[in-house]
Amino acid sequence: MKIRVLVVDDSAFMRKVISDMIESDDAFEVVDVARNGEDAIEKIKKYLPDVVTLDIEMPKMDGLTALKIIMESNPLPVIMLSSLTKKGADETLKALDLGAFDFITKPSSLIKISTPEMKEELLQKIRFASRAKVSKPVALDRPETFVSLSPKKAASTSRIEGNSKFRKLIAIGTSTGGPRALQEVIPYIPKDIDAGILIVQHMPPGFTKSLAERLDSMSQIRVKEAEDGDIILSGWAYLAPGDSHIKVYKQAGQFVIKLDNGERVSGHKPSVDAMMYSIADLNDHNVIGVIMTGMGADGAEGLKRVKDKKGYVIAQDEGSCVVFGMPKSTIKLGVVDKVVGLSNITNEIMKAMEV
Repeated sequence: MKIRVLVVDDSAFMRKVISDMIESDDAFEVVDVARNGEDAIEKIKKYLPDVVTLDIEMPKMDGLTALKIIMESNPLPVIMLSSLTKKGADETLKALDLGAFDFITKPSSLIKISTPEMKEELLQKIRFASRAKVSKPVALDRPETFVSLSPKKAASTSRIEGNSKFRKLIAIGTSTGGPRALQEVIPYIPKDIDAGILIVQHMPPGFTKSLAERLDSMSQIRVKEAEDGDIILSGWAYLAPGDSHIKVYKQAGQFVIKLDNGERVSGHKPSVDAMMYSIADLNDHNVIGVIMTGMGADGAEGLKRVKDKKGYVIAQDEGSCVVFGMPKSTIKLGVVDKVVGLSNITNEIMKAMEV
């Protein structure tokens, strides 16, 4: 049975390019194309596709408006097409909040259109999307143990001065479904946590800055896109920039961030494995590793090394993952101490802080 796809874009050229990439593989079939959101909603009703690729910027009805209607009335996997701009990044994060499965970036030039890399990424994401269980996004209940914790109010402008000496280093890795999942974890970490936090989220350059800003605006701790040479402070989270590995070294008793623009590791840059390998090499047993929703196996081998150095490993459970690939691969290696639902990850981190 072929995976049936509806392609939605206001550009006839892009509709043709995307359709050709999809139909280059016999496992896929483009059932039709649509030129705007209104057209897309009608054709979804008519064809009942398995997956929709949806442009964000379109006339008559844009992609975000169409996505909201789709997820309210007839939820199905939607992959957004986003431009490599600050506005595009912000709108993409909104789309993920609304329930989009994932996104791919539109090429910045005609030369980069329909590259083998873009085609491989598109087909892989459509394949995984077709298997995903999609439902209307709902607010998740918080764990009872920490009911006193709540995200900071948007009006809060107080800055937190962290300490470079802390008890634990927390390292979090995630991919597909990660931006929304992180919003169910990071905002509930207390501002006085005696730990520094590193995050790898598979995203292109530019998008990670918007994600860091969004997480910072809703969290008690501070969140920033990591910069080379940052000294890790307690109560701060550092998000790996798109297209750079985040690594850590010790200098004068402090943990310092090193950004590495080298080759992909485990197929990704930034890579969860690259971050975990670096942390394991510190030979510090006060590490909490967290692996969350995402395609593939990035992070599994790195967390095995963290576990070998007496670290504590938490994995998100299958039921709360958009894609269970990364946690599943880590669990299979037998290195996970606790498997929990998304709404209990912060809870489990705080328990591990006491060990």
